Amino acid sequence: MGCVPGEHVKVEQVAPLGDPISISVAGYNLSLRLNEAHNIFVEDI
Repeated sequence: MGCVPGEHVKVEQVAPLGDPISISVAGYNLSLRLNEAHNIFVEDI
């Protein structure tokens, strides 16, 4: 499981202090620390 090129990613929740975040990708929710999320490159469509 993880993020692969071409997947749509949506930020679902952000912790009160900003870390971690929960994103929706490929039909499931994934919790990431901000330092991990910085490795996901996104394009505005």
